[in-house]
Amino acid sequence: MAVKCCFSWRMALLVSVLMSVSIAHADNNAFKVCADPNNPPFSDKNGSGFENKIAELFAKQLGKKVEYSWFPQRIGFIRNTLKAQLPNSKDYKCDVVMGVPTGYELAATTKPYYRSTYALVYRKKSGWDDIKSPDDLAHLPEERKGKLRIAMFDGAPGTTWLLKHQLAQQGVPYPSMTGDATVNTAQLLEKEFAAGNIDMVIVWGPIAGYLVTHAKPGAFEMLPMKSEESIKFDFPISMAVRFPDKERKEELNALISQNAEKIAALLREYRVPLVDQDGNLIQAANKGKK
Repeated sequence: MAVKCCFSWRMALLVSVLMSVSIAHADNNAFKVCADPNNPPFSDKNGSGFENKIAELFAKQLGKKVEYSWFPQRIGFIRNTLKAQLPNSKDYKCDVVMGVPTGYELAATTKPYYRSTYALVYRKKSGWDDIKSPDDLAHLPEERKGKLRIAMFDGAPGTTWLLKHQLAQQGVPYPSMTGDATVNTAQLLEKEFAAGNIDMVIVWGPIAGYLVTHAKPGAFEMLPMKSEESIKFDFPISMAVRFPDKERKEELNALISQNAEKIAALLREYRVPLVDQDGNLIQAANKGKK
């Protein structure tokens, strides 16, 4: 009996060691991404977001496979992904967040890999086709202003802009984060436009691109916003790693530099309005993916 017990214990130990080696090997050969499973156009479980595509590009060049740790990108996202250790291990669930504001305070950020701006989006052929720039809204006759319904998100620069230009009364309020993780902001706006509940929205560039590409060709107009005094619309976006992970950060910086043109081309496919450091548009916003 003693021999049998000793043999069983040794076999269990051997299996445990082999499993540990296998996990370590898998970790070394995986590009471990922290991502939201339902956050188009950025990421989703189907791999159709542009952050998914960039992750695949980087992983291929590193000779690795993409491995995801999924969690809704809301309060607690970093704590439950990038900073979450695996049980009984010094390893983490994932190592890279593909898109955060440059200088994000909860993690170390890479060099920016794109800069976008908020954009005004409206449905064409609904009485607003004469709007050729956001400033045209501020000069609408009072009668037309009264008919306008523009989505307004708490805390967003678009809301500040509406207040500054005396258009807040035309705002239809929405929370900046939906209470349902299965419907993100882009999907919510898509439904609200389809239902006829809103005429316009000032929204972050990639989401504006999503609205345009998911509609019939020519159904929406997208007008990039230009930062003005006291209202910042354009922001740089980076990738994020844990603060001590300097080696991985430099590896990502190198990949960003090497693939700058490919990344820009991919973002154009998703109709993301790209701007330079001065907020000037650097690519046509009316060409790209459908």
